[in-house]
Amino acid sequence: MKVSEIFYSLQGEGFLAGIPSVFVRLAGCPLRCKWCDTKYAWDNKAGENYSIEEIFQAVQQGQSKFIVITGGEPMTNPDLPELVQKLKASGRHITIETAGIVFVPDLACDLMSISPKLSNAGSRPEETILCKLIDNYKYQLKFVVDSQDDLAEIQQIIEKLGNVNSEKVMLMPQGATKDELLAKSPMVAEMCKRTGFAFCNRLQVLLWNNKRGM
Repeated sequence: MKVSEIFYSLQGEGFLAGIPSVFVRLAGCPLRCKWCDTKYAWDNKAGENYSIEEIFQAVQQGQSKFIVITGGEPMTNPDLPELVQKLKASGRHITIETAGIVFVPDLACDLMSISPKLSNAGSRPEETILCKLIDNYKYQLKFVVDSQDDLAEIQQIIEKLGNVNSEKVMLMPQGATKDELLAKSPMVAEMCKRTGFAFCNRLQVLLWNNKRGM
């Protein structure tokens, strides 16, 4: 498998934010979101070759039961099922971070962290695939908000899906830097107060200004 990086940090986003976790960032993503903060992982060759056993051994050094498989887009990797099965067999909690563009059945996954891309990213979500992911996995939905106009699109997507638990929906300010994050956070906080959706912070930006490997 092509691995962009493996590092130990705090989960920065979602309902598990703040929990020390080992991150395995797989290389390769077919999307080209304009505000992506991991563009270095887009290319399928943007990393080092690791066997599944080598990834497993590297993860053991992180001293955490929480493992986050991220990217890139990990759901496009054909070896993902074998990797998560091996990690899960060692008693780890597995989160897979995905844009929700590919459905893979029967993954050893404790939390499917889905970030559907909006038109603000230059993309549109695959609603059929999102429905399958939501129906088959414990999940959270994280929508990146760039402006007030995004809320209507988010609500439209949720309505079309029809199977979303609103308590699992999070709104996250778009911001590649700490200053950008703080500038947009009050707007998103007000959206959350109006809708009842949860506010999703980005600790990796707030604490380390999105420094790679943190």
